Amino acid sequence: MKFGTKAVHAGVAPDPTTGAIMTPIYQTSTYVQAAPGDHKGYEYSRTGNPTRNALENAIAELENGKYGACFGSGMAAIDCVIKMLKPGDEVISTNDLYGGTYRLFTKIYEGFGIKFHFVPMGDLESVKTKVNANTKLIWVETPTNPMMNIIDIEAMAKIAKAAGALLAVDNTFATPALQQPLDLGADIIMHSVTKYLGGHSDVVMGALVVKDKALSERMYFIQNSSGAVCGPMDSFLVLRGLKTLSIRMKQHCINGKEIANFLKDHPKVDKVYWPGFESHPNHEVAKKQMSGFGGMVSFTLKENTIAAATKVLSGTHLFSLAESLGGVESLLGHPASMTHASIPKEEREKTGVVDSLIRLSIGIEDAEDLIDDLKKALA
Repeated sequence: MKFGTKAVHAGVAPDPTTGAIMTPIYQTSTYVQAAPGDHKGYEYSRTGNPTRNALENAIAELENGKYGACFGSGMAAIDCVIKMLKPGDEVISTNDLYGGTYRLFTKIYEGFGIKFHFVPMGDLESVKTKVNANTKLIWVETPTNPMMNIIDIEAMAKIAKAAGALLAVDNTFATPALQQPLDLGADIIMHSVTKYLGGHSDVVMGALVVKDKALSERMYFIQNSSGAVCGPMDSFLVLRGLKTLSIRMKQHCINGKEIANFLKDHPKVDKVYWPGFESHPNHEVAKKQMSGFGGMVSFTLKENTIAAATKVLSGTHLFSLAESLGGVESLLGHPASMTHASIPKEEREKTGVVDSLIRLSIGIEDAEDLIDDLKKALA
């Protein structure tokens, strides 16, 4: 089955009671039992809800996984993964990491005795040098946020397997429409469902997908015990969003390419970060593991100041200045003061998150209008 067809039909079936083609919103907290333990598969909505379960099955199917779990946010999903570890365990991750993930790792879980190493994962040797007997997890973002670095998932899977560690991949930017990490050897996929999977900037949610049954049992135990689950209405909205994921991602990719090329030739722009360029350091890896290069583009200005960036950020009409990404509408943000503000300045600048860096989440509007909007802002 082709991905576009799967996106429409994955995880859902007509309601057996009424024949409703859309999964009903089961807006209930509990379920009546005929006798203790005699129920219809559901007891309490923290543990399971039919609308949420349909979404979990749909996301798992899109990622070629077997088990999905949805959470109240992407951070709650990441939190679930780290709760699989114990004090003394070590995690290797990229030095170009989403600020919220970095904050969770360093400000919360380092305090519980888990050690984190942040390395440039484009260099495999820098990862291998950190592997030791305590390495239990390798955490990958690819493409990375916001520098659009590409990490070789297959290579990371080999390193993780040799170390007896789990490999988790944040697949938020690429989505299963462009990249399927489980097929490349990953053990866990994480999504900020808020972004492309929902696709309409109206939901906050996270998800995990795995293939291994024992790993799924650990995942579901933590999901139920910690209780950071999403509600049925949000689940319904994402089920609806998934149906257009394939066609939306195609347009995001088309627009991303046009805008990246426009920015590359603009006299006020210094560097453009987009994995579709042949000059991108890991372009060949991106070609190998992705079917498209996505709609996320970052760039810096030749005048590397917050003031210069602010003029652009405040000068657009179609691009809205806002946190988040992945919606049908175009957004732009300033990582240094927004998504990555929790990372110390000296650390973020080492990875390229400088004062003039602007991150674009390119929507599905007409590319000509978006380019005209950026032209005016840059002028």
